[in-house]
Amino acid sequence: MDPSAQDVVRCDLCETAVVQMHCDTCLVNLCKACVGEHFSADLSKPHKIVDFKDRKSTPLYPGCKTHDKERCKMYCDQCDIPVCHKCISSGQHLGHKVSEILKVVDGKRNKFMKEQTELNETIYPTYQDIASDVQNRMIQFEKNYYKYGDLSTAITKHGEDWHREIDKLVNKLKAEVDVMKNTQLQTLQKHLDEINKTMSDIKDEINSMETAIDTNELSKLFSVMSNVHTYRNLPDKILAPLPKFIPGKMKGEELSKLFGALSSSSLTSDKHGYSMKTTQKSPEAGSSPPVKQLLDEPETVTTIDTGYKQFYNMACLNDEEIWTSGGDNTMKLYSINQGSLLKSIKTKSGYISSNIAVTKSGDLVYTDYFYRTVNIVKNEKIEELIRLQNWIPKGVCSTSSGDLLVIMVSDDCKQTKVVCYSGSTEKQTIQFDDKRKPLYSNSSSCILRYITENKNLDICVSDERAGAVVVVNQAGKLRFRYTGHTPAPMNKAFNPRGITTDSQSHILTADFNNHCVHIIDQDGQFLRYIDCELSRPWGLCTDTNDNLFVVQWGNRQVKKIKYLQ
Repeated sequence: MDPSAQDVVRCDLCETAVVQMHCDTCLVNLCKACVGEHFSADLSKPHKIVDFKDRKSTPLYPGCKTHDKERCKMYCDQCDIPVCHKCISSGQHLGHKVSEILKVVDGKRNKFMKEQTELNETIYPTYQDIASDVQNRMIQFEKNYYKYGDLSTAITKHGEDWHREIDKLVNKLKAEVDVMKNTQLQTLQKHLDEINKTMSDIKDEINSMETAIDTNELSKLFSVMSNVHTYRNLPDKILAPLPKFIPGKMKGEELSKLFGALSSSSLTSDKHGYSMKTTQKSPEAGSSPPVKQLLDEPETVTTIDTGYKQFYNMACLNDEEIWTSGGDNTMKLYSINQGSLLKSIKTKSGYISSNIAVTKSGDLVYTDYFYRTVNIVKNEKIEELIRLQNWIPKGVCSTSSGDLLVIMVSDDCKQTKVVCYSGSTEKQTIQFDDKRKPLYSNSSSCILRYITENKNLDICVSDERAGAVVVVNQAGKLRFRYTGHTPAPMNKAFNPRGITTDSQSHILTADFNNHCVHIIDQDGQFLRYIDCELSRPWGLCTDTNDNLFVVQWGNRQVKKIKYLQ
């Protein structure tokens, strides 16, 4: 027997002949010889026999729930139900708008087709990404729980200073760490299970819509209830901060208070943590960047002398060239490999630039403190892009979408805000949290501010006056404040200056007072310090290979550092 014959559709009555006809009324496949038998089997129905290729072309109107044996060919828009001609003539729907049911069906079918496309191409892939994100963060969370939190080491070391009775408290606190970890992982697992359940529901709804779209049995079409509006409300992003060990001091208090306690590390939710997956891919879109681990010991690759008397800022033009600016009105382009000066450009005003950045198209952008302007350099010609009134521009960066983020302070130094510009058009202002409290500290106009965009589209600001890195999401909602890590290399207060990010969504901040760079993850957890004998680090930037460039204010040099594998 020819295997391909198994795929031939057979007559539903004789089950041997190849199907040629179809009854659109009874949804039965027939050969020509069995058509008469099918008719005579039930004379009460108006059988509609069509060629098999034209099956399901005849609409099966839903039966009327009020009038037996009547078919509903109209639809009451006000009552939102199918109606038959007797329903209309009886006056039940007097004054109501009534439409042909086939027009309503076409509208519903088109709506379901669009929603099915949205579920297939946008919502379900988004939930897949969310599930993958939760799983990956759970793996990293469990992997890094002890490595970066250093809880066991800190607790054990502190316990060595006490006599044997203290060992009981050491073991107790270690057990609390495990309970915290397991509790949080259980919560994350429950969150993942809920996401997977929703994904299963979405798949079921996709299948239901597919059946409704393809069927000509209209009652089935009206029985489908769309829940797409529910799935558009994405789940909260569960954040899992690592706890810290807080040692106590001996001042005569109870032993347990003296020894110390674990900081609170409850899971929190971020309503804006996830965004809907888009089907339009940017030029940079593609697979996720490969995971890179931090080197055990960062390595200095090269050092460049700049000749500035005061050196503050820089920005990578590409992997071979870097723009710099300092305490004069000249911005210099250097070759990274050769350390040679390639080009110099003076500011339009003759005053120093507050900060510099490079746009996606490779143009240099700088802020002018005295003229209150943001300027762009195209073909070595300077164009004024933005002029502010009553505000002074400080830090500037170019976003992945090609916009500019500018952090600025008011003339009276009482306010600080971040403004997003598309060209010279203001798109968004970020200044206050949900309680209308300022996100950023006020400060004297001479204090510099730095800003960057992370790979996850968070906006990261180095707030020197507050001694903090302030991170908000794309919508401007506060995600976290990072205020340093102890012990610091020089045991001095956190003094953040330049800020940058890398392909792993790490946030790197220069700590001027402690002669180092802090690396934190995208959720604000401390990962490590970069020292490399830095001298008063100030400005920072990274290239496409995740090499770190550090402005050293102390010796006016640029140091290139490799810190990722």
